[in-house]
Amino acid sequence: MKELLAATANVEDKGQLSASADVRLAAIVDSSFDAIISKDLNSVIKTWNLAAERMFGYSAEEAIGQSILMLIPDHLKSEEVDIIAKVRSGERVASYETTRQRKDGVLIAVSLTVSPIRNAHGEIVGASKIARDISAAKENERRIRLLMREVNHRVKNQFAVILSMVRETSKRSSDPHEFEELIRARIMALSRSHDLLVTSEWAGASLFDLIQEHLKPFGREEQILLSGPVLTLQSNAVQNLGMAFHELGTNSSKYGALASEGGRVEITWTIGTSSQNRGAAGSREFQLTWKETSTPHPGDRRDETTRKGFGTVVLQRVAPQSLGGSAVLERSPGHFEWRLKAPLASIIVPQAGSELDEASPGSGI
Repeated sequence: MKELLAATANVEDKGQLSASADVRLAAIVDSSFDAIISKDLNSVIKTWNLAAERMFGYSAEEAIGQSILMLIPDHLKSEEVDIIAKVRSGERVASYETTRQRKDGVLIAVSLTVSPIRNAHGEIVGASKIARDISAAKENERRIRLLMREVNHRVKNQFAVILSMVRETSKRSSDPHEFEELIRARIMALSRSHDLLVTSEWAGASLFDLIQEHLKPFGREEQILLSGPVLTLQSNAVQNLGMAFHELGTNSSKYGALASEGGRVEITWTIGTSSQNRGAAGSREFQLTWKETSTPHPGDRRDETTRKGFGTVVLQRVAPQSLGGSAVLERSPGHFEWRLKAPLASIIVPQAGSELDEASPGSGI
């Protein structure tokens, strides 16, 4: 009798331990951030945790008793046939990435692991599936690939620009030291534009920031006035306008307004309608003027040919042509002016429709 009571107590203890383990297991499954689903060998859903509800949009009441095929897009339904075949053979399906469909029809990227479920006799009666939403990771991978392609394109473009710089600068410089200084300064200018683009993940850069970045090395901020609407430039515009501002700043610091305390530089930009396409769709035009005034040096007899270097090529040809526009360059004693016109579509980022407001008040650099 004692032995029977002891055996009965032992069975009850095991039953209690088993029930306690089942409760803990259920709690773990319900608190998991991954969708954990079980199904029978006919692909009918048997259990459905809270994470599965959040991930796929179906409540447990809606999902249990339904075929797992409701989560699989039509073009991937053959996956389930392969999965069931592997489960029947006792094979665990290694994690793989695939696509599943939510209740609202939205497709999501998931990492899926499938394992056989056995009964007390060791027979395979179904499968457990663990699904992890990897949509965010996939989006990050997509963005990284896009950025890498953009960087690759820009780097090749930068190499082409640098080669052009070297070629044009060498034509106009007979002093090796002067050649080295000019090339170094121009490459550093490209680098400043590049840094602005990297900071924004190649989404563009503020025109105000671009001007500030390129004129900072020349100092005399109190002599520079900026005025115009807030604009975010496309990457191509950032690079080419950046080159132009560097050449303008260099010229001004050597010969113009930034070479003395009495000079003044005014940089203004506006958005208007092209006179050639007035009334036509997409005819909005970007207009920028760099105007500087300074006291002429009486003994300065430099003629125009000595000042038509690579900078002039950038201002008259490279920058305007790359933006599909035109430019005018005017010089006279104590006066220098560069006016650029280009289609607005080639200047600002396409989605920046809110950036067409009225010009902001002028402000110092």
